Amino acid sequence: MRKAMLILPAVALSVLATATSAHAEQAPGCSRTVQIGSTGYIKKNDVTIASVKQFIGCDRNWAYTYVWDSLANKPGSFSSSAAMWFDGAMNHASNVNGHNKQHVWSEGTKTLDKCTRAYGEVWGIDPGSTPVYWGRSSERC
Repeated sequence: MRKAMLILPAVALSVLATATSAHAEQAPGCSRTVQIGSTGYIKKNDVTIASVKQFIGCDRNWAYTYVWDSLANKPGSFSSSAAMWFDGAMNHASNVNGHNKQHVWSEGTKTLDKCTRAYGEVWGIDPGSTPVYWGRSSERC
């Protein structure tokens, strides 16, 4: 009985660590970020393949794209990107692309005084074709 009591807490900690590791949401170079607005989703047909979120931290706005395990763990490759959207257009200077990267952060933008949203894309998952699947978070002003 004593062994079971020691194993159960270890299993619980292991499950907790696994559950939270998918939410490692800290922008590169900024130790403190907070999500603002609602999460957007990228779908291929009716299947969600990624999430898009907007964060604020270090006097900047950040876009974050997270490719879901259901796509990231499949054989083959994919590409993903994250960019900030403001003044009615995507900010290409903030755009960051990742090949086979499950977590992609945009460059931080000094746009706290603007209406912004996060924008994300996933592509390269359909052999022989080039559709781009995209999504965006809610707009925050």
